[in-house]
Amino acid sequence: MDRLAHMEVFVAVVEAGGIGAAADRLGLAKSAVSRRLAELETRLGATLIHRTTRRLSLTDDGRAFYERCVAILADLDEAESAVRQARSALTGRLKATLPQSFGLLHLAPLIQAFMERHPDLRFELDFNDRQVDLVREGFDLAIRIARLEDSSLIARRLCPIRGGVYASPDYLARHGSPRTAADLKNHACLVYSNPRDPDLWTYTGPDGRPGGVRVHVRLASSSGEFLLRAALAGQGLIRSPTFFVHEALQAGRLVAVLTDHRWPELSAYAVYPPTRHLSRRVRTFTDFLAEALAGEPPYWDRLA
Repeated sequence: MDRLAHMEVFVAVVEAGGIGAAADRLGLAKSAVSRRLAELETRLGATLIHRTTRRLSLTDDGRAFYERCVAILADLDEAESAVRQARSALTGRLKATLPQSFGLLHLAPLIQAFMERHPDLRFELDFNDRQVDLVREGFDLAIRIARLEDSSLIARRLCPIRGGVYASPDYLARHGSPRTAADLKNHACLVYSNPRDPDLWTYTGPDGRPGGVRVHVRLASSSGEFLLRAALAGQGLIRSPTFFVHEALQAGRLVAVLTDHRWPELSAYAVYPPTRHLSRRVRTFTDFLAEALAGEPPYWDRLA
């Protein structure tokens, strides 16, 4: 029994929710499906599915193998389609993880436009700031905002991500504007709690020297949206990427402070697992994002 046929049987059992339903889908006898599933587990030396009289459930190995099988079979479908059709449409599944705020604000409209161009492509999107294991969780790619210096992953830079420190005019009218980074110790600061050391704000000073200050934390939150609302309500100073606050800056609802300081600059990357070839759908999607986000500075900085 060849490997792809084993994969097809396994995926059908998982997606149909049982051996009987999978047999109906595949046009096989239940005994044949059971036998092929057992052959697969024997060849792999691992239990993929827990079987009870009432239900089937995936083991951890089974869940990871299922994600890889789905991706491999989707690649095979795409390859066959490309051969059959000289001008084939993009098909199959594209599973991606994206940072929540950047994804919703700036990538979601692009993804919708891409979906209009490629109606046969199925997207599975995880908007989440957590660091996922692309291979283990079966993702085709991730969009990450980071400073990627050394990585086992393959990455393509999409655009720079710059930031600054901002406050509402009301807050500055009541508390004054900081003149140096050291003044942040005397201001209420609204801190994004996900970084390892969230109350340490690093910078490059007007003299070109790097520095850091432990800010006075009035509010810490893992939600950038909540922090932005607090800043707009005059609750304190927020350090934020410009892609998140550019509309508030343009409307005058936030004002940049310490503009003679430079704050850490990151980049947005499309990141791929190194263990898989880059499928045409992933490559086409990444090219589309790179073209849409091209320009220096990015469009949100030009609007700010």
